[in-house]
Amino acid sequence: MSSNDTDLRDEKPQFVLPLVVRIERDAPPARTDALETAARAVLEILSDERSLGDGEWARAITDWEDARIRKVVRRARGAEWRRAEALPGITVTGKEAEVRVFPPVPLDGWPKDLARLQVSGTHLDDPAPPGPVPEDAVTLWFNPKLDMTAGKSMAQAGHGAQLLWWAMPEADRTAWRAAGFPLAVRTAPPGKWAALTASDLPVVRDAGFTEIAPGETVVSEGSGRFAAGLRLGA
Repeated sequence: MSSNDTDLRDEKPQFVLPLVVRIERDAPPARTDALETAARAVLEILSDERSLGDGEWARAITDWEDARIRKVVRRARGAEWRRAEALPGITVTGKEAEVRVFPPVPLDGWPKDLARLQVSGTHLDDPAPPGPVPEDAVTLWFNPKLDMTAGKSMAQAGHGAQLLWWAMPEADRTAWRAAGFPLAVRTAPPGKWAALTASDLPVVRDAGFTEIAPGETVVSEGSGRFAAGLRLGA
């Protein structure tokens, strides 16, 4: 994207895709599970019939994509989560994680039941290191040099999934959705990260508005079954 394209996107009205992760006090989800669930939530709303054609969310999706593809993750529990679930959106579940995604809203126009939720300082841990990437799952590789909160990382995972979705041929999109969007989020080994960023794979370049300086955060890699042409060395 050229600097002129970026300037034009910045001049347009700005929207944000809200995501809410359920974090009960005594039962928080594992970090990787939450990141992967957030990425799938983004894919679910992008492919939902309400977001396409003349669907009820289509105009909001188009307005959002025409500007910066901002995503903000907030957290909720108990009654907060129940109020969030009552708003139009899609709830996606992982192994334990629950994430609800909502149609885009103006940057300063959040529904009050979402605006009151906490956005900063969302921290989650993995009880054990994530296992190997499942066969046929696409992989969202995180920059090993960055230290981000879970909320920021969930938004970055969503960006990575969206860029891969845009880059996929239509047939791969259809097959990926039918399979339930198999994907994995992993931190790239330093040597692999260097190779990933030197490739033509979709890369998330964060604008640096929150937590980190501007730079590359996630590289999205296809699998043997989905977006096979979008693989390192392919």
